[in-house]
Order: sequence, then structure tokens, then C-alpha cells
Amino acid sequence: MAASLRAAKRANAQVNIWAVEKNVNAVHGLRHRQRSEPDWSCVEVVAEDMRLWKAPQKADVMVSELLGSFGDNELSPECLDGAQRFLADDGVCIPQAYMSSLAPVSAPVLWGDARGNGNDSAQSSLETGYVVCLHKVFHPATMVKDCFAFQHPNNSLLSNDRYAELEFQVDVDCVVHGFTGYFDCKLYDNVRISIHPENQSDGMFSWFPMFFPLQVPLHLRKGTTIRSHWWRRHDMRKVWYEWALSEPVPTPIQNPGGRSWAMEL
Repeated sequence: MAASLRAAKRANAQVNIWAVEKNVNAVHGLRHRQRSEPDWSCVEVVAEDMRLWKAPQKADVMVSELLGSFGDNELSPECLDGAQRFLADDGVCIPQAYMSSLAPVSAPVLWGDARGNGNDSAQSSLETGYVVCLHKVFHPATMVKDCFAFQHPNNSLLSNDRYAELEFQVDVDCVVHGFTGYFDCKLYDNVRISIHPENQSDGMFSWFPMFFPLQVPLHLRKGTTIRSHWWRRHDMRKVWYEWALSEPVPTPIQNPGGRSWAMEL
């Protein structure tokens, strides 16, 4: 919100802004700033879900901060699809596109923390993605592979379910405990933000990578191929990821049906 106001001021443009937010705590913060800061006089705080709110008029620009560490893991596609009905025909969505990506990782401490004490919840905790600041990890494959891509506005309302098959070749003898996930985002035109290791933006301290653990770590020799499979799925209540390997050994699908970890719609 503050960035939008600064941009309008630099452009010497008069704007009307609707700050649509369903988080109660965030609404209180927005209303406090609207009351106390003169520059916020053009802002109307709307305490609603953007997918349900009925806008008084079409918007020229729709700005969202719903990106997660894996790009879509905060339901940005579903929320923006639901809100795009109040975007003008020639309107602009920020962000315009984002891509998630993955790489295998050797991370014994992370995997051990995720597994816990080996109790009955171990399966569930090893079928969950974790946003983590990476320490004491090693990436045995040099390539980071693109996974899921999204674009906005999604005028045709194409499904946000996805499937990707990603192949990696490990460069050294290693133990693979899971995968690290990243995102790269096109905000507008040539303006991007990214936590992708090859083009990470400066000062990106608000996002850490995601860690997707394997149920059983893999002991691999140099040159071994890892063939992984990734799904993004949904039902009426939730969205979830599933993942599995077919090489070098086939593994059961982790988190089928979102049984251990899901994002509530």
C-alpha cells in the first residue's frame, strides 16, 4: 500500500485506492495508518475477502502481496482470479507472472527437525513444506529447474492445478533429504523480484526458500539421475501439493489428497 502511494506521488497522479484485506490484525494496522497519515486520505480500507467484495468501479491497477516462498503457496492464483472481475479491460495486474522452481538438497539437520522424534506424526511432518532460512545444507545438483508458472490476469480462468516432471543429475556422491523451492516474479514490464539462486534480488529478507522433505533420504552416487514428479491440486476447500520420485527408485506419493498439509481456500 505504501509503495503504491509513493508511486502515485512520484507520477503526480491523483488516485483512489481500496485496500481490501480479510486479516483482522492487518485491517487494524491499515485503518490506523489511514487515520494518522495524511497521504492515506485517498485510501479506503475494506475488511473483506477480495474474492467476495463487490467493487464500486473497475480498477486500473490491481496490486497484490500474496506471493509465497514457492510463488503460489499463499493462494495468489486463486485470490487474484477471484478479484480480477473488478479489473478494467485494459487494467494491469501486479504481479503479472511468477514461476516456482526446485533443486535437490542435502540437509540432514532440516530433515531431522522435520522428522522430529520418530513418533506417529513423523509421516505427517515429512509431508509438509517448510519456509526456512537455509543453514548447513548442500545442493548436489547445479541446476535449479522451473516447476509451476502462473500469469495474471487469467482472463480465461484456466485451472490453477499443475503437474511437472523434473529431472536432475547429481554432481557428487551425496545423501538427498528433499528439495528446496524458490520463486521468480515479474511484477511489471522488466521489474522483477526473485529468491531464485541464480538471480536473487538484493534485500530479499522477507522470503526464505521452502523445504520439501523426502520420507526416506536417498544415498546417491555421482551421475545418478533423480526424476521427480510434482502436483498442485485442489478441491472445494483446499489446495495442496503432492510429490514423488520415479528414479532412481520409485517412491509413494507424498501428501496425497492433502492429508498432511494443505492451504485452506
